[in-house]
Amino acid sequence: MSYSHLLLALSVVFVWGTNFVVIRWGLDGLPPFLFATLRFAFSALPWLLFIRRPAVPWHKLAAFGMLLGVGQFALLFLAMRADISPGLASLVIQVQVFFTIGLSLLTLGERVRGYQLAGLMLAVAGLAVIASHLDATLTVKGLALVLAAAFFWACANMVVKTVGRVDMLGFMVWTSLFAVPPLFALSWWLEGPQAMASGVMHASVGVWACVLWQAIGNTLFGYGVWNWLLARHPAATITPMALLVPVFGMGASALSLGEPLPLWKLAAGALVLCGLVVIVVWPRLRAALLRTNA
Repeated sequence: MSYSHLLLALSVVFVWGTNFVVIRWGLDGLPPFLFATLRFAFSALPWLLFIRRPAVPWHKLAAFGMLLGVGQFALLFLAMRADISPGLASLVIQVQVFFTIGLSLLTLGERVRGYQLAGLMLAVAGLAVIASHLDATLTVKGLALVLAAAFFWACANMVVKTVGRVDMLGFMVWTSLFAVPPLFALSWWLEGPQAMASGVMHASVGVWACVLWQAIGNTLFGYGVWNWLLARHPAATITPMALLVPVFGMGASALSLGEPLPLWKLAAGALVLCGLVVIVVWPRLRAALLRTNA
């Protein structure tokens, strides 16, 4: 991966990491399914009036939109309402890395090299530390919901791998359209029309800013660039970069929301970061050593 692509990936994980605080602020004013509905509605409109549909079959656009919108974010927002803190959510969701690489092995025949496996094992150790500290900030329900959200994110990644090099901004705009109807239906059914109307009418300027940031910063920029990178590199190269998300997420949550950072959280984050360093740095270090010895 070139340095320019590495910087793009880092910019995305910074946006995604700090975004967990934004999600928490938004959930203070909107119920989770309505929040997700508005996020994807503003990701699609008015942009699809000006951006052409990419050369992707309709069923793949629909599959990605529903996997990301309903599978990932509806479950993540539901968990973050009361069952998991933003910092912990930013870490647990990174199980998607392992799901993505596993699905790539099964469906695309991609290879996982030894150094990648070593890095992933370090990250797994960090996630295991998190799982061993269930308390008021992380319930069994919250952990299960975020793990399910991670799996659906990995499934969405697999759809991206099959569409090739297309206009990823257009891809995100048009796939967002397919997330809106099922999310709206879930909000209507589970949250009720009265709660939906009250949420929209009483939402503050700050809450609407959270919705717009979700739509433009997190969805169109974040997933647009991420999917563009996934289409150009093996999943085992790109997806581990997302392991930096909890570093930004836990830091932003501590600074903005006062979420405590006990030693076990720091240790878990360090293990995850070390795993990422192994995966990203080792190929460059090995190539440099080979050039030196040549």
